[in-house]
This record gives sequence, structure tokens and C-alpha cells, in this order.
Amino acid sequence: MRDDDNSPISAREAKELFADLKALPAIVLAVSGGPDSVALMWLMARWRRALSHGPRLLAVTVDHGLRPEAAREARVVKELARALDVEHRTLRWTGDKPRSGVPAAARAARYRLLAKAARGTGARHVLTAHTRDDQAETLLMRLLRGSGIAGLSAMARESERDGVLLARPFLNVPKARLIATLNKAGVAFADDPTNRDPIFTRPRLRALLPVLAAEGGDAQSLARLAARFARANAAIELLTDGAERYLALKGSAAPVRHAQDFDAAAFAAMPEEIRLRLLTRAINRFGHEGPAELGKVEALLAQLNRALATRVAKGATRSAGIRLKQTLAGALVSLTQRRLRVEPAPPRRGR
Repeated sequence: MRDDDNSPISAREAKELFADLKALPAIVLAVSGGPDSVALMWLMARWRRALSHGPRLLAVTVDHGLRPEAAREARVVKELARALDVEHRTLRWTGDKPRSGVPAAARAARYRLLAKAARGTGARHVLTAHTRDDQAETLLMRLLRGSGIAGLSAMARESERDGVLLARPFLNVPKARLIATLNKAGVAFADDPTNRDPIFTRPRLRALLPVLAAEGGDAQSLARLAARFARANAAIELLTDGAERYLALKGSAAPVRHAQDFDAAAFAAMPEEIRLRLLTRAINRFGHEGPAELGKVEALLAQLNRALATRVAKGATRSAGIRLKQTLAGALVSLTQRRLRVEPAPPRRGR
């Protein structure tokens, strides 16, 4: 990919960006009508025309019902898709909308609808048009929220969600290049005013990017930092996989159904980041209230660390009494002298 941030994307560059996708039977494109997603649809259509037998393309526009202009924008996308010989479908987020956390709720609804469209089409992949600029903003948002290494990895080029693979071929592409591509092709696109509305976090951070860029923190540098975090996170995940296998061998002699046991001494000997990830995995595996929050797992691990330190200080005994018992995210975590167990928590009273 060229370093010129304002040059259109050539057919050769698009071929490189989409090279891993040509053997797929079908692909769903998330197309809102903004410049990034319209460029995705236009480039994908041009790329497919050059193939002797390319994948079926379905462009999906999600109308969240939050702006009166959204229906018109969806119709414009439909007209462009028809001109590009791309199938198009508009899906609507119906029902009551939350009073707070609207962007997150809209994003979750959008991915649900995109995944449903993919399953109905026989597609395994949903392509989104997230750019290098989006990656930089995501890193900043997660940095300010105190995310761990996994969160600071920002968006992956490919990830699984709702049973489909989300692919982001433009993560290393500046937004300006997508706009330049459309301008050269004479393709119009919509302007969503919520992208500049300071009531939302992302637009506020977006407004700060020029100031950060003047200090060396431009989108390219921030995206590179996210890639380095991703590299470190992948290494730690690999180590956590090995630690999980090792601790399984050190666990109880008989397999335990619907629970995970760790030998307490072996668990205590692991580096803290590995212990944190092992605990998080087990809670998410056996809990029934959604993913556990990092801060809450850290607080629980701190309690476990204190209990484990007391165990070491007093010396191991044959006592199997409960030293700690706590629920988190629908999982029950209990520590005895010799064993740490994570299992589904009993239903809450009154439910």
C-alpha cells in the first residue's frame, strides 16, 4: 500500500487488498452510504468484474431508525449497487431504542442484522470499511477507558462475531485515499452529521487527532501502536494456551463436568497476566451473564492473590475448607487449600 495518503486506490492495490477473498462463494458488504463503505462497494465491484468467477456480493444497508435521512441514504446506496451490478438489501433496526449508550446499541444491532443477512445468503464473511483512521480512534477510546493489552490491540483484520467472520480490508488504508478514489470515479456519498456530533465520544476524539498529529501521534503512528499491542497480545494468548494445558494436567484426577479446576499451587506460580487471562477465560466459559469486565476480574484476582499468599505463608495442609467464594458474570469462583474451581453460579433469588 502506498504512503501517499491522498491518492486513489488503483485496481492493482485493490487486487492485493482482496486477494484472500476471491475463492469465497459469497460476501456481505456493510454499506451505510458514507465514503468508506461506498468505496468498499465500488472497489469490490470493480475487483469482481476482473475475475473470471468471483464471489456473490450482497451490499447491506442498516437503517437504525435514528435519523430521518437514513431511508433516503439507503435508497441512494441501492441505486448505486444496481448500477454496479451488486445485490442490495436494506435492513431496519426496529423496536424501542435505549436512552443512553445509543452508539454501542446501534453497533450491536447492526452486526446482528449483518450476520443474519450473511447466514441467509450462505456467506461466511461480512466486510466492513473500517480505515486506519478508525483504528487510531478506537485505540484512543480504549486507552482512555483503561483497556488491557487485548483492548489496546484495537480492531483485528479478521474476527468472529455472531457466527460470521468480520473482515476489515482497509485497516491500513487512510480514509483520505477512499475519498480520493470516489472523487476520481465521480461517485457521490452521504455525510452523516452524527460523525461530527460532540455529544458522542468518537467525534470528540476525532477532533483531537490534528492536535495529536502535530505532536507525532497521527493516525499512522496510533495504528502502528495498535498493531504492536496486537502482536504482544497474540504472544501472551499463546502462553496462556500452554498454561491452561499445563494446569489441566495438574488438576483433579477425575475430569469434572461443567466446571474447571486449577491446582492452586500451580495457578499461584503463574505470572499475574497469565492468571488474569486464565481466570477470565474460565469465567466467560461457565458464566451466564455475558463477558466479565476486566476491572471486576482484576479485583477478584486480587482477592485470590491474597488468599493464595496466605496459603503459602501458612503452609499447605490437608484442609479442604473454602477460603474464598464469589460470583462474577454468572460464574461461581471458589478457592480451597488445594484447588481453584470455576463453575456456573446458581440462579439468583427472585429470578
